Amino acid sequence: MPIMALTPRLCRVVVTDVAILSLATLAVVAGAISLAYPASASTTLAVTGYAESGGATTTAEIDASAAAMTTVGVDGVNISSNGTSVPAPDSTTRTLLKKAHADKLRAEFLVGNYSESIGDFDPAALDDLVSSSSNINRVVSSLVGSVNSQGWDGITVDFESIDSQDEQGLVNFVTALKSAMPSGKTVTVDVTAFPDAADYPANGYDLTALGAAADRIALMAYDEHGPTWNGVGPIGGLPWQESCLKQVLADVPASKVDLGVAGYGYTWPTSGTGVQVSDAQARQLVQDDGATATWNSTQGEWTATLSDGTVLWWSDAKSWPLRVALAQKYGLHGMALWALDLSDPIPVTSS
Repeated sequence: MPIMALTPRLCRVVVTDVAILSLATLAVVAGAISLAYPASASTTLAVTGYAESGGATTTAEIDASAAAMTTVGVDGVNISSNGTSVPAPDSTTRTLLKKAHADKLRAEFLVGNYSESIGDFDPAALDDLVSSSSNINRVVSSLVGSVNSQGWDGITVDFESIDSQDEQGLVNFVTALKSAMPSGKTVTVDVTAFPDAADYPANGYDLTALGAAADRIALMAYDEHGPTWNGVGPIGGLPWQESCLKQVLADVPASKVDLGVAGYGYTWPTSGTGVQVSDAQARQLVQDDGATATWNSTQGEWTATLSDGTVLWWSDAKSWPLRVALAQKYGLHGMALWALDLSDPIPVTSS
């Protein structure tokens, strides 16, 4: 997808490729820094890596993280602008499905309300869908048909920028989808992270009902800060993530919750608008500038200031074990990384 205006959401942005620095180089840079939590993970934690179709995520990038994952979530398909239909996953999406299965991983495809025409998630399209039982039935039938005909293991519902009036409609949609899914096929719901309980219903999430209707809730605990919405700061700092997680766990069983983790960063220039950068890009920018990256152990992320005043924050392979420890602390179902084409390969961790 083309680069779009930056707003806080599940970030679908195509970035320019740069040479990826080795994890060995990263380890040398980070080696002297102690971790805020133990760098260990339970083997029972499920791990989802999000992949983007259309060539953004390669099969090699799935392979690079395959040993650490249990599921690949492939983005995906989007509902029509009037909420009446949804296409089947296309050939590039099915290629990633085949790669996931070849690597002996589960594969879910994402269904969203992203609109290419407006460059953002479309609340009006979602309202048209979830306010009509006939539209819900048509879209659910199409989605389940794709699961059956293409061999997917589940569906991730990635509806964002939700109007508060569609809270019940979203529950109705998820309930209908889960009811129609074949036995053994799962439904995951992506939920935008907020540190205050009142923000969830205000943004269309009835956590209790969604937690009951879906198999899993994936808390998108990233985009705490970004170039156009919340000043300079960590992408998803540990204290903020824990605050958001506590709100969700008040209403959803921990055994159903996946902690979403960023594998990317943002830039904040002194003038103009910053951009999203991959982990490799962030390190390359610092190296090319001759700047020094600093590990913030409280936030569990890297930060740097370039010679022109541009500030960077990013979350990478060193950030991952800290989030694993957070997931373990609360007994979560698992972890979910956005996104395989932006991040370092997911580290394989063990008890």
